[in-house]
Amino acid sequence: MVLAHGFVADGRSTWGAQIDPLVDEFTVVAWDAPGTGGSSDPPEGFGMDGYADCFAAFIRALRIGPAHLVGLSFGGALVLATFHRHRNLASSLALVSGYAGWRGSLGVTEAHKRLARSLEVSELPPDEFAVAMVPSMFSPSVSDEVVASFVGRVRAFRPDGFRAMARASFEDQSHVLPEIDVPTLLLYSDHDVRAPLAVGEAMHASVRGSQLVVLRGPGHVSTVEAPTEVTRELRRFLRSVT
Repeated sequence: MVLAHGFVADGRSTWGAQIDPLVDEFTVVAWDAPGTGGSSDPPEGFGMDGYADCFAAFIRALRIGPAHLVGLSFGGALVLATFHRHRNLASSLALVSGYAGWRGSLGVTEAHKRLARSLEVSELPPDEFAVAMVPSMFSPSVSDEVVASFVGRVRAFRPDGFRAMARASFEDQSHVLPEIDVPTLLLYSDHDVRAPLAVGEAMHASVRGSQLVVLRGPGHVSTVEAPTEVTRELRRFLRSVT
């Protein structure tokens, strides 16, 4: 299984609580997208197609395809684009708080607002950037300890990489949904203000045979806020399709 993170933080800080528990049954790989973690920044105008082709090249370089592609938030749009452009690399898809791109899931007006806000906060110093972004990532009941563990990686954001992922997130991937013919898990949270449950329900209606699972309690980054529940649902899904 190959794990794709959202447009803040990186592979380890997003998926760390799933990697270690799942390696007892699966080969688990979490990438750092271009512009995050240990990866170099993408070229200007990279776009979601560029990210998808890079993701596919990463999987091929490791010789682990076809694989279960799992994406959180931006990573969800990424695995959709990868499926569309590199169909033979996906044995299943799992979208956690994912979008069919902002435009495809939220509409043109909201997508433009998201992009404008993202480009605006990308100019802030790291501490102010974290203050602007982190509250929308979790539910109101999240513990201070959970937030603190994530904030450090958010502060380490790279402006060029973040802007590239925001622009890629804006793109519409809804055209991919009717094409999907592999097992698909849609995992959403009832306190998510960034990818509300309605986004998951709309995707469920468009992806034939998909499973929609709703977590009660967490917000957008459920992999960090509700790690046990996310790990349990991924394990259950992957056992059912392997």
